[in-house]
Amino acid sequence: MEPSFRIVPAGGPKSASVQSTANSLGLHDTLQYGPRTLAAELKTESGLKERLENWEETQDNMKLTLQRNMHGMHAPLRLLMERKIVSANPHMPVFPQSNLHLDILMGRDETIEPVDIFGGMETTAPQNIHSEMEKKLKM
Repeated sequence: MEPSFRIVPAGGPKSASVQSTANSLGLHDTLQYGPRTLAAELKTESGLKERLENWEETQDNMKLTLQRNMHGMHAPLRLLMERKIVSANPHMPVFPQSNLHLDILMGRDETIEPVDIFGGMETTAPQNIHSEMEKKLKM
């Protein structure tokens, strides 16, 4: 956890196109800007996708930093310890489950998401429960 007061996730790494890395002859300058990649040139997505993927992590990091500054180091450590204890779920791994305790600790108990309604419907239970338990218990 890196302490940060950032509200919005940081933008992704910048990539240079051939137009901005051209030398005096109009060619890509590999020695100065690195090898040319077509993926960077064809990338038309904005940074919105990366920001949405990192939204919850950034918000959680900000809340933990605020708790650390207001209450001391013990507050975020205790919360992270409680989350770790609650997330260790000893139940059968093959059946759909929800973790209400973790939702409460993360502050997601008052929101309704698609996983709350359709949770477990997209996957079917495997045919061999014993092999799944052996995988989970590393036997």
